Amino acid sequence: MRIWPLFLPALALWACSSLPHDGPSGRTFGKADQPAAAKGYSLVDLSYADAERIAAMPPPALAGLAAAASTLPNDRLGEGDVVDVAIYEPGGMTSFTSTGEARADGGSSQSVPRLTIDKSGCVPIPFAGPVHIQGMTVTEAAEAIKAALRGRAVNPQVQVNLVGNFTNSVTVMGEVRSVGRVPLTPYNERLLDVLAVAGGPTKPPADITVTLVRGDTQASAPFTALLRRSDENVRLAPHDQIRLLYAPRKYSVFGALGRVNESPIEDEGLTLAEAISRAGGLDTMTANAASVLVFRFERPTVARALGLTAPATPKGVPVVYRLNMLQPVSFFIANSFAIQPNDLIYVPRSDSTELRKFLELVSLVSQVTYNLTVTPVLK
Repeated sequence: MRIWPLFLPALALWACSSLPHDGPSGRTFGKADQPAAAKGYSLVDLSYADAERIAAMPPPALAGLAAAASTLPNDRLGEGDVVDVAIYEPGGMTSFTSTGEARADGGSSQSVPRLTIDKSGCVPIPFAGPVHIQGMTVTEAAEAIKAALRGRAVNPQVQVNLVGNFTNSVTVMGEVRSVGRVPLTPYNERLLDVLAVAGGPTKPPADITVTLVRGDTQASAPFTALLRRSDENVRLAPHDQIRLLYAPRKYSVFGALGRVNESPIEDEGLTLAEAISRAGGLDTMTANAASVLVFRFERPTVARALGLTAPATPKGVPVVYRLNMLQPVSFFIANSFAIQPNDLIYVPRSDSTELRKFLELVSLVSQVTYNLTVTPVLK
């Protein structure tokens, strides 16, 4: 028992490095003015001005859809389209076998069976033969057929209706309620028009990325950009592909909080205060409220605005934002600091918690030592 005082310091040193931990302590991060190069990250003691400065530079939401607006016509007939052709001859066409109803003026109407535009761009018209209508509007196609019937019919009247629109259509796929082909009309549909026809997205708009593919080029933007900016709701071109990709935004919570989990950012503008609240708040028995930390790969533009000089990685500038929740103003700051996708919120254990762990270990070792030394003597 006399050697116990000598053994205690060694035990303390061993315990400090051997006690279980769920992350670094608050002391590990040091002061914000320490060089970032040595630590591998920049430490920012978050102020209200910093939170406002970051909020004033939101992440860029657009990636080029505005430049993808089409000016191509979408009312032209093309290969594979299906048309109905109706021909009316006021004076009667004795050489035509009419399937239409008789008219009071002695004329007749002839409905040609539905025709598909072939590879040469033509449709077969009785008594006129193949008539080229590819690249025309339905009005121009009717005039072309009428011209082909001259000399074979007396003042024929022709009407053409498009019933199978495959040339002027776009394809919608991904996270929409109705995947498939959507025809374009002379109305000149825009992106939101087509997505509305497809039933809209099946996931929250903030988690959807819209990609427009046209030939060998493509452009992307968040779905919310289409709702906020009219120039992103671009006019579409025939054969465009619209892809909706689900990319859920999430953040993680570790340390001395009510629960540790990964949570979705279900709405825009989620703040640090709301994120802590959803995690059950700080653990009042163990949390170091003076050191609430947010780990983030920050955009270089924001890092420069905050005066940080740490070099950027491919993901961004590694920054740790620290907030002292023991100060009343910190609650205003937490309610202004927006959480971004892939943020990691960490609250270290307090020093008293580590001390309690150590004392519990000392108590356990003391009990074991007592059992080993005193119990045999008693026997």
